[in-house]
Amino acid sequence: MIMKFEFATATRIIFGSETLKKVAPLASEMGKRAMVVTGQNAERAEPLLNLLKSEGMETVTFRVPGEPETEMITKGTERARKADCDLVISIGGGSVLDTGKAIAALLANKGDLTDYLEIIGKGKPLLRTPAPCIAIPTTSGTGSEVTKNAVIASPGYRVKVSLRSPLMFPRLAVIDPELTHTMPPGITASTGLDALTQVTEAYVSPGANPLTDSLCCEGIRRAARSLRRAYEDGEDAAAREDMAIVSLLGGIALANAKLGAVHGFAGPVGGMFPVPHGVVCGRMLPYVMRANIRALQARAPGSSALTRYDEIARIFTGKKTAASADGVDRIQELCADMGVPELAEFGLKKSDFPEVVSKSKNASSMKGNPVQLTDQELTKILEDAV
Repeated sequence: MIMKFEFATATRIIFGSETLKKVAPLASEMGKRAMVVTGQNAERAEPLLNLLKSEGMETVTFRVPGEPETEMITKGTERARKADCDLVISIGGGSVLDTGKAIAALLANKGDLTDYLEIIGKGKPLLRTPAPCIAIPTTSGTGSEVTKNAVIASPGYRVKVSLRSPLMFPRLAVIDPELTHTMPPGITASTGLDALTQVTEAYVSPGANPLTDSLCCEGIRRAARSLRRAYEDGEDAAAREDMAIVSLLGGIALANAKLGAVHGFAGPVGGMFPVPHGVVCGRMLPYVMRANIRALQARAPGSSALTRYDEIARIFTGKKTAASADGVDRIQELCADMGVPELAEFGLKKSDFPEVVSKSKNASSMKGNPVQLTDQELTKILEDAV
């Protein structure tokens, strides 16, 4: 079989402790007035703002109190335009980074946000390169600093959708693991499980290639040895560094190999209920893995994805004789030990299953699943996760 694939990521990636100090001089080469997008606690961005000020840059801040919604993106874009911002810098979790990427895209492209959104909008392609965008993650989960999309919630449609374009990769991604040390255990667990889900789903995706395979295997290996440690001791610098790398590798891999049914569920569930994205991933991952393995064994026993699930098990357990089911059991045990809540706690109930299944089947991530799951199989996953 002759292989063909493409590979793309952020223009420049800087990784390591105290690399936040490198942002200001590089930002000054990209623009003169920056919109700095922050999380709910804007004070965490003060060191960055001071560094930018010392470099002579003017800044306007925009706070993201929760997951980005369509109205929030529109307001942020209007504010950036009114302030004549020519650069967007995001420092925070995945929601903050996605907001920054979306604002940078709309600064350079005319029209309404819905013109460019998947599923609920017109899905038009971006025609112009977004304003320069710098992404600085303070969590280890989404890998949004190296992806080409922004996940945005639409309350009116009760779903999360993507603004997506190969032009949306950040100009610069700066990953400083020290910024993640203050994450509380619950957020460490949910973001870390998101990162683990991404390297796992990208590894078994039909879009996988040799480059993403190497990234995913390394990510799974680091998550297996460090996610629990980071959860139990947030000041474990080596574990925090490992998880920052897992997140980075997952972002690069998903941007080039796609995801699967876990993320296919995550958009609709997160849009319909107030459940954090990482919690959906952590709760769904072992049940989707088990459903995929059973479906592949029944309908595609020769699939390479089955071999890959065995490899995930060997990496995660450290046992050469481990099989796919052993990997599922170990990941499910990890999720339980870290207290990942049941989805019923967020209001999801049996009567919602048909709507969730219907919306999930239309999600772009579902196309990256290694096997097409039936409505019955998708419903069974929800029954287990609730």
